Amino acid sequence: MDEREALGMLAAELPAAGDDAAVVGDAVLTTDMLHETTDFPPGVDRYTAGWRAVAASLSDVAAMGAAAEAAVAVYGAPTFDATEIRAFVRGARDACESVDAAYVGGDLDETAEFTVATTALGRTTDPIRRDGLGAVSRRPAGGATESADDDGIVGDGLSADDNTAVDNDVTADRDTRVDNDATADGDTAVDNAVCVTGALGRTAAALRLFDRGETERANDLFRFPPRVAAGRALAPYATAGMDVSDGLARSLHQLAAANDCGFAVSGDDVPIHEAVTETVDGDAERLAAATTVGEDFELLCTVPEECVADARADCPVPLSRIGTVTESSVTLDGDPLADEGWTHGG
Repeated sequence: MDEREALGMLAAELPAAGDDAAVVGDAVLTTDMLHETTDFPPGVDRYTAGWRAVAASLSDVAAMGAAAEAAVAVYGAPTFDATEIRAFVRGARDACESVDAAYVGGDLDETAEFTVATTALGRTTDPIRRDGLGAVSRRPAGGATESADDDGIVGDGLSADDNTAVDNDVTADRDTRVDNDATADGDTAVDNAVCVTGALGRTAAALRLFDRGETERANDLFRFPPRVAAGRALAPYATAGMDVSDGLARSLHQLAAANDCGFAVSGDDVPIHEAVTETVDGDAERLAAATTVGEDFELLCTVPEECVADARADCPVPLSRIGTVTESSVTLDGDPLADEGWTHGG
């Protein structure tokens, strides 16, 4: 059984699963686990490991449109090395400080391989939901409110993209969310734009550089910036969203499934990180690296067409319009886009 099969099994036991983080009052809560053999290739230093582990959880906070508040981590290793532990904590602390959050501690444990578990806390009164496109109609500048009761579940890998926590069936005030032109019976808002922050493929490029022994540049790429500020800026506009942890292709399929819709994406509009151009030959290969390797932790969202310009203006990082919401199927340049990406246990 791989991760996705396990998720399918757990969906029946925990039907509230779905978002990148749990919503508890005005708090969002998320947890992740990373392992040396699957998440930290040879050459990753402990500073980068601390940054990346905590940043992965902060990315879930960002996907919810929340402000990041704090994070903790469990550090497990076969032996305790003072230099490595200090470097890890510095990386974790710097990742938190980069988004105005605090690293407030954690735990130590002896484990067979280097393993990290992280938890992050954020705050918002109006979270971005993964299934928001199928919700009731919302109106600009003071629209109707809606009940949101579809949060995630505790544990690594228990939501559609392995980063989520327990549901509390809260009601989320949506007064500030823009209209998504959904029909009166709540149908999906076809013709919303599909957008993504930043550029994709930095992890794919980093993995190639690690293989080449170019560890300094590779570690730099592995320390991705959590898009918390972007998530906050997009919150008034995004009708649905998630972070891109398993690759753009897989994330599009996950978002489509959550909203019972499809997406038509243009390959020419997918933003590809400059490091991919430096490390991967061929246009098709570069696009594949940017869409299927995953762990780029950019934000994927849908935005009403008339709000794209304003969303871009408010977003502190580049926001690319890569396609359009459709009634069904996920396509790239008119052809079916395979549901391909990172899967634990696959």
